[in-house]
Amino acid sequence: MENTKLNRINELAMLAKIRELTDEELAERDVLRKEYIAEWRRGAEQVLENTYIVTPDGKKTKLKKRKK
Repeated sequence: MENTKLNRINELAMLAKIRELTDEELAERDVLRKEYIAEWRRGAEQVLENTYIVTPDGKKTKLKKRKK
């Protein structure tokens, strides 16, 4: 995520502590938060896809996706 978008999320969070956000600001914050969370999840999935469990006998096993 771009630094400018992260800065804007933080700016809106600070404004929310000072005063109530306008409808446009609330909508912008929701869009930015959803984008941030989606990007975070993609990164976490990439890490987990490249994670292996090593047993005491040295055998490597790739993590399996959890069924819902």
